[in-house]
Amino acid sequence: MSLAIVLSRAQVGVEAPAVTVECHLANGLPALTLVGLPEGAVRESKDRVRSAILNSGFQFPARRITLNLAPADLPKDGGRFDLAIALGLLAASAQLPALALQEVECLGELALSGGVRPIQGVLPAALAARAQGHTLIVPAANAEEACLASGLRVIAVTDLRQLVAHFNGQAPIAPYVSSGLLHVSKPYPDLSEVQGQTAAKRALLVAAAGAHNLLTLWYVTKHSTP
Repeated sequence: MSLAIVLSRAQVGVEAPAVTVECHLANGLPALTLVGLPEGAVRESKDRVRSAILNSGFQFPARRITLNLAPADLPKDGGRFDLAIALGLLAASAQLPALALQEVECLGELALSGGVRPIQGVLPAALAARAQGHTLIVPAANAEEACLASGLRVIAVTDLRQLVAHFNGQAPIAPYVSSGLLHVSKPYPDLSEVQGQTAAKRALLVAAAGAHNLLTLWYVTKHSTP
């Protein structure tokens, strides 16, 4: 199949509008064209994706490649589309089944080695993916954040080769199970948190240093209003 479509999401403030990554392979001299209002980091994705695919043991298509990030009037920035672009290229070149990419949304930046790096703004994308009933694929470092959208099926990945093996049915990845938010116990109150009261704090320090007894008196003054 020479055409593959992968779903992803952009980041616009606290919103995560849908982005469709379309990958088409045509005959002709090898070239890659990226359209759809990409900013600098997105235009550079073609070099990251090429190295990631080759270093993961897959073939980079030696054909005329057109990548479209739709809608065309929505600015795209960051490396969050790297993983979707790589999957689109592999699906279009029949290195993974294109049907497996249906009902799936992908986010993640690729390292040159094929590793999947974390991105920002995962929670809004997770909430939007849940509303659409889609599975969300995210970097392993973002999995806990994605799971804050309860009821969402999350697939956490560490590298491109692992994800392709999942889609090819060679090594399916189980949905990520959140361990919950870590409970951080509050530290014992400290005098440094008290603003002012210099004389009182000095008295407390002297009493504690010398193991002296201390009697604290509290005065409450009532002020009448006219």
